[in-house]
Amino acid sequence: MKGTVGELGEFGLIGELTARLTSTPAVKIGPGDDAAVVTAPDRRVVATTDILLENRHFRRDWSTAYDVGRKAAAQNLADIAAMGAVPTAVLLGLVVPADLPATWPVELMDGIRDECQVAGAAVVGGDVVRGDTITVAVTALGDLRSRSAVTRSGGRPGNIVAVTGWLGWSAAGYAVLSRGFRSPRAFVEAHRRPEPPYHAGPAASELGATAMTDVSDGLVADLGHIAAASGVDIDLRSADIDVPAQMTDIGQAVGVDPLHWVLTGGEDHALVALFPRDVKLPARWRVIGETTAPAGRAPQVTVDGAPWDKAPGWDHFGGDGRA
Repeated sequence: MKGTVGELGEFGLIGELTARLTSTPAVKIGPGDDAAVVTAPDRRVVATTDILLENRHFRRDWSTAYDVGRKAAAQNLADIAAMGAVPTAVLLGLVVPADLPATWPVELMDGIRDECQVAGAAVVGGDVVRGDTITVAVTALGDLRSRSAVTRSGGRPGNIVAVTGWLGWSAAGYAVLSRGFRSPRAFVEAHRRPEPPYHAGPAASELGATAMTDVSDGLVADLGHIAAASGVDIDLRSADIDVPAQMTDIGQAVGVDPLHWVLTGGEDHALVALFPRDVKLPARWRVIGETTAPAGRAPQVTVDGAPWDKAPGWDHFGGDGRA
């Protein structure tokens, strides 16, 4: 496709984007009307939204538009799964400059569409406006299918803590990219395109998960939200947390303890959940800690019994920016 977004025009761009979309049985009315219609047989809708801002959450010299689309969809669809729900639909709000090559938003939509297909959802509508900075805002919807939502507040003392998915891979990939390299490729790709274990969320609900979240800001930080909401202490056992040998090699090369990436990296969108102690977990879940009752103080997350005295994870208003 030749030309810019401005040359294509608003409705021309919308036409190009919607022509690339697929649907699912849950979508009764898709793009092209005033609003979409998506079935909600459970009579409850799980909803979440996130924003990606160019040079804050992604860089065009590091990631293709397709990568950004996969990432934008993944971080929202993971939130749906973390509630124990099945993703059903996605809405896109897109701000782009008029001089942006028209291929960029088209490839972005391809990425969003493909990530939705992985999760079993579909893009059902959105909006496009002109602006100075590329901004990608995604809203995702989900269906609990008659299950109770798995919140952050249901944890109890005596629960086990288990995780499924990757931890620290995105942070290691970011460290590699920040130093001007593009390999090891697996870690760079993990930063560009996270792969959340979507189906594990509803499965965790069936297994009796008492609390759950996706690891978007860092394991310690996100478990801190569960600890505070549930009123429990959470202790992680570092020996039970997987640190791949290649991540250790990257850490040695850049002077970083790889366990720091695993505990605070975020953006892998692994799922971490609390379960009753007697539950039999599938092999995809790794038990990495346990919960106890706080001893007359605010709930906290510890590592090997000691308070974590470093930054627990990402804070949008406390860092220098991260692509």
